[in-house]
Amino acid sequence: MQKDRRQTGYDYVKQVSDSQNFLTSTRLTERVVRIAGFQREDRVLEIGTGKGHLTEALCKKAGKVCSVEIDRGLLESAKRRLSKYSNVELIAGDFMKYRLPENGNYQVFANIPFFLTTQIVEKLTSGKKPPTDIWLVMEKGAAKRFMGRPKESKKSLELKVRWEMEIVYHFRREDFHPKPSVDCVLMHFRKKAVPDLNRGEYREFQKFIEHAMKYGMPGKGGPLTKRQVTAALRQAGLYHAHEDGVTLYIQWLCLFRCYQGLRRGKQ
Repeated sequence: MQKDRRQTGYDYVKQVSDSQNFLTSTRLTERVVRIAGFQREDRVLEIGTGKGHLTEALCKKAGKVCSVEIDRGLLESAKRRLSKYSNVELIAGDFMKYRLPENGNYQVFANIPFFLTTQIVEKLTSGKKPPTDIWLVMEKGAAKRFMGRPKESKKSLELKVRWEMEIVYHFRREDFHPKPSVDCVLMHFRKKAVPDLNRGEYREFQKFIEHAMKYGMPGKGGPLTKRQVTAALRQAGLYHAHEDGVTLYIQWLCLFRCYQGLRRGKQ
């Protein structure tokens, strides 16, 4: 039984390592890091040191770089590459078990394993002390889903309460080694100075979304009638983008405010 557990851990590390598509061009890594506009006072957390190419570009711009790598073989190789930099801390371990910084502001910049994209984004965006900015190299399709394109999802709506999201760079598949089978982008998540909803409202918003997506809005059993949806959007100057009228985040937020008002009126 003990042997099986060790084998499972080994398989997970191998899966993480095998799923990596490395950026090895110095010109490219420095170009994408420049997009973030790091200053010497900035603290950056990197997920996956890999061979150290991207880490090196970060060290040249940021004041402090902390990089977490699960593959000890890759980490040893990166140590040799990064030995001349005094502003980097290399940590051997699984980022999914890594405790995020609790004090001070920090940013995240990483070329992540694609199979862990959802888990990594969830960990970074939902913590008590999230980064101020997150820069992730990810699949283009995943980036668009987080942004709610072509249609908002429960996850995209939840993210938009606290985060602004934008694709800031489009890679060529030939930029990576090995070459991925999908298109990749650099995605920027910027934490809003003030969330659109407070914690209590956010929990209610989640329930509102679940209810509306389950029953339709407007629709039988949905949280708002067709007349209420039309009146709320017209009053806010937000016209239907599509037939259901709730394809945009700002429309969802407007309708949630209407729903809150109706609930308070019944109390």
